[in-house]
Amino acid sequence: MGWPSQSGNGDLAVVVAQFLVKQFSQGKIFLYNLETLDFLFREAVAAIDAGDVSKLKRLLAANSGLVHKRLESPGAWLRDTVGNALDGFFRQQYLLWFVAEDPVRNNILPQNIAQVARTIIDMAKHEGTDNLQEQLDYALQLVSFSWVARKCGVQIELIDVLIDAGAAPDGNPDNALVNANFAAAAHLVARGAKLTLATALCLERWDDATRLAPTTSAGEKQFAFILAALRGKAEALRRMIDFGVDLNRPSADLYSHATALHHAVSSGSLKAVKVLVQAGAALDTKDSVWNATPLGWAEYYIAEPDGDDADKSHREIAAYLRDQEQLQGTDAKAC
Repeated sequence: MGWPSQSGNGDLAVVVAQFLVKQFSQGKIFLYNLETLDFLFREAVAAIDAGDVSKLKRLLAANSGLVHKRLESPGAWLRDTVGNALDGFFRQQYLLWFVAEDPVRNNILPQNIAQVARTIIDMAKHEGTDNLQEQLDYALQLVSFSWVARKCGVQIELIDVLIDAGAAPDGNPDNALVNANFAAAAHLVARGAKLTLATALCLERWDDATRLAPTTSAGEKQFAFILAALRGKAEALRRMIDFGVDLNRPSADLYSHATALHHAVSSGSLKAVKVLVQAGAALDTKDSVWNATPLGWAEYYIAEPDGDDADKSHREIAAYLRDQEQLQGTDAKAC
């Protein structure tokens, strides 16, 4: 089979895509073998990344299967960029999922990414794609978590496009807050997502938190407690302690390798750390990954600072924890 050459002003990727369709119609190739699908995905993702709606439309028109096929065997263009994510949360991708930039590939999204997403969704609806709901729901999870979408100022509009198309919002405010996407979490609730105790606390909706606490399960309370620590929310932690939680038990559903005090240290909030210590959180508990105490975490962040303010806050936390160890007479070691 001879490959076509580019001529005129045609985009090579589109020319190749149209050529493949013609070859398939003549029975010469199976259109969506792994190599061909990888090529088409790569070109479509390049159009997504560039915000090139015209090119994307031409590719989808020539290869409508792109809106319902999964990329089961990605080439080096993706494997070398996102690595282990292909065996985890970004396994067997749909094209729509690339609009989230999670996992991070380019550290940027085009300003018209919502229009790009809408283009894919419209084609999927036109084709009667039977797995569109699955695509939409998971795309919303990825977008809600994406710090790149937040940084680029496109997260809220993407959320609206996906929910307007039918994505289910429930569960995503908590997901957004794990990555400090506060505005996204609030917007998801405004768009109909169920308000959880964890979200109410992190958004400082105190009346809602008080209302929700009595009917929240122990596991969900522990999740809310850890999330509040991760986000450095001192008042939320204080209220969770009053609601009743285990100060030293990790959450099975959120970074279960460490305690609330570890995560409060990582947040850089001395106020949050003090709330936990004053309530009786253990200073000598070691996490299950790095085998370090909360003080050990603070010392790590001092050694690997993420900006001057972060360095200063972790120095203050480390000094406070050392003082508390001396006051409590603990012989805990940082590492």
